[in-house]
Formats: sequence, C-alpha cells, structure tokens
Amino acid sequence: GGGGSAAGTPGTLTLLLGEGTKRLPQAIIIGVKKGGTRALLEFLRVHPDVRAVGAEPHFFDRNYERGLAWYRDLMPRTLEGQITMEKTPSYFVTKEAPARISSMSKGTKLIVVVRDPVTRAISDYTQTLSKKPDIPTFESLTFKNRTTGLIDTSWSAIQIGIYAKHLENWLLYFPIGQILFVSGERLISDPAGELGRVQDFLGLKRIITDKHFYFNKTKGFPCLKKAEGSSKPHCLGKTKGRTHPDIDQEVVQRLRDFYRPFNMKFYQMTGQDFGWD
Repeated sequence: GGGGSAAGTPGTLTLLLGEGTKRLPQAIIIGVKKGGTRALLEFLRVHPDVRAVGAEPHFFDRNYERGLAWYRDLMPRTLEGQITMEKTPSYFVTKEAPARISSMSKGTKLIVVVRDPVTRAISDYTQTLSKKPDIPTFESLTFKNRTTGLIDTSWSAIQIGIYAKHLENWLLYFPIGQILFVSGERLISDPAGELGRVQDFLGLKRIITDKHFYFNKTKGFPCLKKAEGSSKPHCLGKTKGRTHPDIDQEVVQRLRDFYRPFNMKFYQMTGQDFGWD
C-alpha cells in the first residue's frame, strides 16, 4: 500500500517507510535438492529488484492446506517493479506441485538448479549422514541387491536425479520456455555467467556481474564480496560444501551408467548439454 506524498513523489516516502505490498511470488526456484539452490538464492538477493524469503516455505508440497493468504503473508514487501521469490527444492519432485503453482498463476517463472545426478546423490547422502551418523553405507543403499547390481530407484537420493522423469510432470502444466535450467556446476565455476542468464530470464537488468564474486579456495566456492544488506563479504554457511565420503568407484561407475540414458533424455528435453558424462 500507498505511502506516496501529495507533492507528487510517490515511491520516495514508500521507500522510507519500508512499505510496499506482499505479493505472491512471480518466480520460484523449484529444485533440485543439493543442486545449488541456496547459493543461487543468496547470489540473486544481491539484486536490488529481487526480494526473497530466506527460509523454504514448502507451501506447494507440505503446507498447501494453509491457503494462498498464508503463503502471501510469508513474502517480503515489494515495491512496483520488484520481483518476489522463494525457493523450495523439493517442489521439483512433488507430484502435485505443477498443478498447484499453475493454479496460483500460469505465468509463474520456474528455475531448476540441476547438478550431475551422481554427485548430487552423494551430496544428499552426505547431508543425511551428518544428521544420522549410523545410517547404512552409500553402497548398500544404492542397490536393491548388490550381487545383481540392481539399483534401488525408490531411494530418494537416486530418485531425485532422474530429472527427465520429473520434468515431464511439469511440462503438462508449463511451457518449457517458462522454466530456466541452471547448471549447478557452472554456478560454482562461473557464477556471474549463470547469474547473467538468470537475470535475463527474470527480465532484470544485469546488475550482478563478476565484480560481485571472489573465489574462496578453502571452501572451493565463490563468495559474495558484499552480502545483501551488508558491507561484509559473505560465504555460504558451514553446512555447504561438505567433504563427500569416498565411494567405491565401481558403484560410482554403475550409477553413471544408470543415469546416462536419463541424462541424454534431459539434454534433449531442455536443449542443453550439461556435460555430466
């Protein structure tokens, strides 16, 4: 709401009063878990025209019964011309999410950060291991039966990486041009380049450039010279960039072979070669 003064300078007072309006998001980072979604959101928040929810709302998967008014209330206030965003990486694999987001707004822009499904699975396992140190080995969870080498596709760590399968579900509700696929690998090797694509997709001025990043060799991650709303440099938290356990190379190779046809299908569907093989 309002806040414009009679003197004919709308905007100025609105800014001073920290007002603006809570709006439903026009863009959502819908996936994928362990792909680089937190990094993308933190990098994007540097843009003055992006306002985003910090925590994952999980509205379209876990909290849908609470209703759109509840969801909108979680959003930050925005001024005219600013974009409201949120990220919940589990949306990408949620059966009901495409229909639900489409019924909120058919025009919602969707962003999926994807990463090599094999390293994604290991990263997923590593996260679980950090919370539950007594879980079985990665190798034993990968196979239904180690002897026959049959892979257990029902294990979520493996299931999530079958991107082509999940994408088909989204394409029933959204045209492919309304979904941007961000390479999790390039987000690390060339953050400014990937952010350029994202800003274009969102219709934003290319404000975030390589001047905003420096590479932290210890973390092996790009960091921001200045975080949103701060003059201090900012790297992602200590739960990011965990060291992966050593996985039996034979198992890694078996997974590479398993994912290959799905990856090829995904490259065809998106018109992008992510170079995972």
